[in-house]
Amino acid sequence: MSYLGVGVSPGKVPVYHGNIMKVIDRRIRVAELVLRCVICGLGVLAAVLVGTDTQVKEIFTIQKKAKFTDMKALVFLVIANGIVATYSLVQSVRCVVGMIRGSVLFNKPLAWAIFSGDQVMAYLTVAAVATAAQSAVFAKLGQPELQWMKICNLYGRFCNQVGEGIASALLASLSMVVLSCISAFSLFRLYGGGSKGENGGRGGPRW
Repeated sequence: MSYLGVGVSPGKVPVYHGNIMKVIDRRIRVAELVLRCVICGLGVLAAVLVGTDTQVKEIFTIQKKAKFTDMKALVFLVIANGIVATYSLVQSVRCVVGMIRGSVLFNKPLAWAIFSGDQVMAYLTVAAVATAAQSAVFAKLGQPELQWMKICNLYGRFCNQVGEGIASALLASLSMVVLSCISAFSLFRLYGGGSKGENGGRGGPRW
């Protein structure tokens, strides 16, 4: 029996959870799409800033060129952000297609695949940023005990652009961590919703 468009069964109160969950699902999908686009943009920006950074310095009539391939941590940073940007682009397309088709909810295998991919990307970006940041500190401050000189005193412009790239990668990494939390929520609420419905079905009054 229905009353004003709300399903009502004998002995039970009207249930509005379906519409509320759909609204929450849409908001989650919108937030996910925005975050994936932001991560894609920041990942590309970080990779471009670091990957195209070069500076030539003349030392005693000898020209020395600084580039990101001279430091393995920066190579790792460029590769990691390229991978994350590509992954985010693919996932953004999936989100757009899902919104156009109106398919908000997805099955558990797909949710597990998205959750696993987001977790891997989050760990990858965090590791890349941490490694690059540590190398940047050595380049900026040096290490007198090991007789490592302050490279940034010679290649100031190079270090500044690398710093901008690391900052962009850090924002992408933080966004990826937030996104992995959203994908975890989207996954585990499928199990929570199913179990709740089953318990409600068993515990409800029988007529």
